[in-house]
Amino acid sequence: MERNTSTIVVRASQVADIAARHSEEAEAARRLSPQVVHAVREAGFARHFVPVAHGGTAGGFTELTSAVVRVGEGCTSAAWAASLSAYAGRYAAFLPEQGQAEIWADGPDALLAAALMPSGTARRVDGGWRLSGEWKYISGVHFADWALACAPVPDERSEDPEGRPEVRYFAVPKADFTITDSWYSVGMRGTGSDTLVLSDVFVPEHRTLSRSAVHAGRAPASDARCHIVPMYAVNSLPFAAPLVGAVRGAMRSWVERTGSRVDRRGRAVREMPSMQVSLARSAAEADAAELLVRRTAAVADGIETPADGEAAVRGARDLALAVELLVSAVDRVFRTSGTSGQASTDPVQRFWRDVNSAASHVALSFESTGAAYGAWALSDRP
Repeated sequence: MERNTSTIVVRASQVADIAARHSEEAEAARRLSPQVVHAVREAGFARHFVPVAHGGTAGGFTELTSAVVRVGEGCTSAAWAASLSAYAGRYAAFLPEQGQAEIWADGPDALLAAALMPSGTARRVDGGWRLSGEWKYISGVHFADWALACAPVPDERSEDPEGRPEVRYFAVPKADFTITDSWYSVGMRGTGSDTLVLSDVFVPEHRTLSRSAVHAGRAPASDARCHIVPMYAVNSLPFAAPLVGAVRGAMRSWVERTGSRVDRRGRAVREMPSMQVSLARSAAEADAAELLVRRTAAVADGIETPADGEAAVRGARDLALAVELLVSAVDRVFRTSGTSGQASTDPVQRFWRDVNSAASHVALSFESTGAAYGAWALSDRP
């Protein structure tokens, strides 16, 4: 499979190596080590979707996906954090120009964390808003320079045809928020997905944006491809790409250990047809999943164009199915690892926990994404 060789992809290999070395530390601390955070920043993940006007790359989805997959081979949590920080920078590009200038005043490598599910309360005041509340499961919040908190605005109406309340993102600097230690998960432990807390924080008008603008792909000050892509085209991509790398990391770790294993009769495990077939099936599932993930990124970059109307529903369906394939692949790898593969120091069990944990994300549900695709496919169309 052809690989992108842009700068971020090349540097991703170094991030993967550093993250793998610090993976046990991240598990124990329940957040990434400073060394990994530094590597993610230096590799260019934070600046990837930042507008060129602020020193960013305004890069593509295909190259970012390649880089995230590579980091995932070393540590799923690091890949997840790198991916989400990049996409959070993309959301910030929809802020008014003054707000963008504040966030990237010190350069394009500011790390952002985003709360994508509405919570808390926002009320209008002179010059802006007062924002309070708690936002759970905010990956990377500990090392974020800024947070984007998503909150409903009950007194205002969005462009939603059903007249639902407006939902806005609010950009808040690190000095204005606190963090509640709440992330005790069976998998993805290193993401540090703790709770963001805001207490009557003032947010000026220029540091807010309508969620509908992101959904529609209407950036106010950039016509770069990455800033005009509607949300439906990439909504699940930040969550699926890390898992491709995780399954590849699990298979590599399994192969390295299996190469020296013998069974009770002294037979080399690597020569057993059952093991060979199991690996072949998991590798094929991982390849199929990666093709689906990369096709979604190619559509977002305009490299491929689906049929009219299909673009709105196919990407989410493909990514949800890809994750189901990845879960199947890593489950098989784990089952064939034997008792020794369950050791807390074995990377296979960490990748297995990570993939199964991340696969439960609501954006990756095939039931909902499949239903949306099926409804489109069965509808009366010209």
